[in-house]
Amino acid sequence: MRCVIARYPFDLTKGGVLDSMKGVAPEPVTGESVTIGRRRYPVKQVGEVITRQDRRDFSGGEVTRAMARLGFTCHPAPGAEPTPPAPAATAVETASALLGGAGTTPREL
Repeated sequence: MRCVIARYPFDLTKGGVLDSMKGVAPEPVTGESVTIGRRRYPVKQVGEVITRQDRRDFSGGEVTRAMARLGFTCHPAPGAEPTPPAPAATAVETASALLGGAGTTPREL
């Protein structure tokens, strides 16, 4: 699979990533992570190993997207909870906001 990490194109395969990470000890996970084989690695460590670039040159999101497309399981940062969606505005709230209701703004149109 062809992907771009830190503005450079890479042709990655699942087997190639597995081979690259073989024998690499995982660092402690403090942020986003990816499961490769039976181990869980920080995405920045995986990106550094497979691209041979400095960790400051790419974002964790670039590596996470690439690993997810290859079929690896990606995990959010520990303790990170997705924000719940805002409740939808009722029909009366929406109509009032569209008609210039006093201090009312629709939460979602």
